[in-house]
Amino acid sequence: MTQNSVITLALVLAAVLLVVGVVVYNADGAPRGSGVPEESASPPSAAERADLLVREDSRYLSRAKDADVTVVEFLDFECEACRAQFPAMERLREEYEGRVNVVIRYFPMPGHTNSRPAAAAVEAAAQQGALEEMYVMMYETQAGWGESQESKAELFVSFAKELDLDIGEFRETVDSPATEKRIDADFEDGVKLGVQGTPTIFVNGRQTESMPDYSTLSSMVDAELGE
Repeated sequence: MTQNSVITLALVLAAVLLVVGVVVYNADGAPRGSGVPEESASPPSAAERADLLVREDSRYLSRAKDADVTVVEFLDFECEACRAQFPAMERLREEYEGRVNVVIRYFPMPGHTNSRPAAAAVEAAAQQGALEEMYVMMYETQAGWGESQESKAELFVSFAKELDLDIGEFRETVDSPATEKRIDADFEDGVKLGVQGTPTIFVNGRQTESMPDYSTLSSMVDAELGE
């Protein structure tokens, strides 16, 4: 084999390795091959989108009587971007209290070890009337437990103790098939809506830009309110 042939072969092999090694990342930094299915080729109709965004049993952080606007966030409690989004969402809830619904949907990213246990813990707290408290606690403490490869299930139990929840009931709910099914249902709805990363936020069905600041969110809400 000539020297030129060797060089050519080496270049071809390098190109093949480069192609094989390429991974396309989504907005949350998770590889496309990390377990989040691609958006369906047949987008849902307007009526189907409405059903997918908010189910009868969806969790409301804020609920206003006869609200004209509903903000829905697909989130992952271990996602650093979601924690960065948290202050804007809290300000939105405060500024529009009594006028806007705020709904959360569980969307635990497959690459996060404790995202699903965290979602289960929030759901278990919700069933004891402490949704908002556990939701806030997850983000306020995320820096201490996020990105860990070890289970933080017992840490989440300690959060439940701080909130004076019934621990036996809490553990049972966390481990129940019904809770797993609920989280899966939220995730599947998100996938059908084209959600690929977190946070993904919708204002009256309109998807916002990636990680919208408070000004962007309030402008969208005001437009829906006619203000």
